Amino acid sequence: MRLAIVEDNAITLEALQQTLLAEPDVAAVDGFGSAEEALRTLDLLRPDILLVDLGLPGMQGAELIERVKELCPATEIMVYTIFDDSPTVFAAIKAGASGFILKDATPKELIASLRTLLQGGAPMSPRIARKVIHEFRNGSAVPEQPLLSPREEKVIRCIAEGLSYNDVAERLGISYHTVHTHIKKAYEKLQVRGRRQALQRAYELGIL
Repeated sequence: MRLAIVEDNAITLEALQQTLLAEPDVAAVDGFGSAEEALRTLDLLRPDILLVDLGLPGMQGAELIERVKELCPATEIMVYTIFDDSPTVFAAIKAGASGFILKDATPKELIASLRTLLQGGAPMSPRIARKVIHEFRNGSAVPEQPLLSPREEKVIRCIAEGLSYNDVAERLGISYHTVHTHIKKAYEKLQVRGRRQALQRAYELGIL
């Protein structure tokens, strides 16, 4: 498998690369110190799995996850972080992460989780899995989630400024086609037809 890691701690990044490259089924491990650096080349590398920290300088991990899922839909995403609070966990999952491993995991546990993820599983540290179950059991996980994704909200805000689809694409660093897809999904979620209705509904919901 081909891996990519986004981790701002250079020592941790190097240790992870060395550990993972020692595994016989790991072909390559590309490392990046920031989300911005990763986004410049990930669409060319197309890794099987992206291992990403959440507390990054600049663009945060949840937004990076969403961007990567746009650029490389086939890439599986594993969160690897110290953060285990509910808002952080659910933001990462909603953005597109399929696995969530805390940094107190042993190298053996991390490697096993990566293999499970590649095989179609959704590995989580026991503490995270218990938190997810607790949140859903108490009915608090779903209401916490906003109607639109963070990227859809950004696109709607850009449209509210009067920007064209091309202008939105340039500002957000995405393609015209991706902007159109976000707009279509946002309209469906808002249950509206057209820009005027969408902006009115967004104002009512406090998005704008």
